[in-house]
Amino acid sequence: MTLVAVVGFVVVAALWVPWQPVPGGAPSAVRPETVFTAEQIRRGEDYAAWARRWSLLSLAITLVVASALGFTRWGERLMERLPGRWWAKVVLGVLAISLLGRLATLPCSVMLQRHRLANGLSTQTWVGYARDVATSEVVAVVTTSVGLLVLLGVARRWRRAWPAIAGGLVGALVVLGSFIYPLVVEPLFNDFTPLTDPGLRSEIFVLADQQGVRLDDVLVADASRRTTTLNAYVSGIGNTRRVVVYDNLVESLPRDEALSVISHELAHAAHGDVVIGTALGALGGAAGVGLLGLVVTTRRRRGRPGLADPRIVPLVLALSVWATLAASPLENGVSRQIETRADVEALKATGDPVAFVEMQKLLALRSLADPTPPVWLQWWWGSHPTVLERLALATED
Repeated sequence: MTLVAVVGFVVVAALWVPWQPVPGGAPSAVRPETVFTAEQIRRGEDYAAWARRWSLLSLAITLVVASALGFTRWGERLMERLPGRWWAKVVLGVLAISLLGRLATLPCSVMLQRHRLANGLSTQTWVGYARDVATSEVVAVVTTSVGLLVLLGVARRWRRAWPAIAGGLVGALVVLGSFIYPLVVEPLFNDFTPLTDPGLRSEIFVLADQQGVRLDDVLVADASRRTTTLNAYVSGIGNTRRVVVYDNLVESLPRDEALSVISHELAHAAHGDVVIGTALGALGGAAGVGLLGLVVTTRRRRGRPGLADPRIVPLVLALSVWATLAASPLENGVSRQIETRADVEALKATGDPVAFVEMQKLLALRSLADPTPPVWLQWWWGSHPTVLERLALATED
């Protein structure tokens, strides 16, 4: 199953990911001083420097906590103290480990939120912030518990064939998640209403038709109660697919710049980028289960718990954290290619490079984006091209 999943991942990535999204090759990034003032560059760099410090410290703490519980006997002893049957131990174990990780990183999260507030990027009250943290924790515990219950349940039922069966089921859960996330999870954080501006709505549907997209709806999220940054995104598959724009984007951007943002999102829908991401995620998850099987088999030969034993939960969670970190360069490299293609398609569809440039500049300024992030950080965690790389697409002769 592992080999099949890996081959499937490679095939999907080779055929569906746009590895050359810019005809003739991507142009060189523009120089920052040609589009931003020295003060704007300084503010972006200063904000990003501190945001990175808190984020990287939080990541380091997460890795330490997960490793301490997963790669030593501490996690097994914790699981042994939990009451109930195996499935109850799994859920309680996920809850306990998740809460420990959250509490350990909470100071970093609070300092990062203070940093956002101090720089005008957040409009959220501390009560609202606490509500979001709690909601995120509940979602994480529920989704992780479901995945682990499937894994351990299959391992207990099919002692030898579990890697293949569980791999297929985990892949199916990823696909199911893409369907239900917009319907169940997104409304926990934002209220959504249909776009009511008749002129803009009409232009969006014309643009969608031009880009070959069957548009289900355009929704406005009440993001301004949480942030001053501007954003839009496409989510869902099939009948759950929708383009979502922040309310402050609709209110802040001129019509042509708003259409440039939305055209970018329509390009994602036109190329089925959510489907591509879902397929890669499902195949990656299936491959991960296969690799987990190799680890568990090796451990069992040394007398350690197998996957049918709830004491394995801390190890699985620790391996997941490290696997996510290791896969980030590949995941974000794919994302940057897809985002670049969407930019190219948006420029082609709108035929308005001036609006594209002004929109990208405003989005960068509103989010205090670092125009020149460290190369290794951009390679590892940059899900989008830098603003200077994106501007080059519109200013290329």
